[in-house]
Amino acid sequence: MPTTHLDQALAEEFADKAEAIHALKASDAGFRALLEQNHDLWKQIQQIQKGIAPADDAVLEDLEKRRLALLDQIGARLR
Repeated sequence: MPTTHLDQALAEEFADKAEAIHALKASDAGFRALLEQNHDLWKQIQQIQKGIAPADDAVLEDLEKRRLALLDQIGARLR
């Protein structure tokens, strides 16, 4: 998975963890899968928020909750 602005956003969200994110992404398939799931959810959320993909508020809220749960898992793996 190439470095993207989403990787930078994760590095900002997890402050000083950019090196750990990169190392885990390169060495841990499970962590890489979490990042891919996070990216997919992020793209869906962005499309809804920009009006590209129509969805009601409940769908958007569910996607956001799922992404927050993934971010919690990513954070736990970084600790």
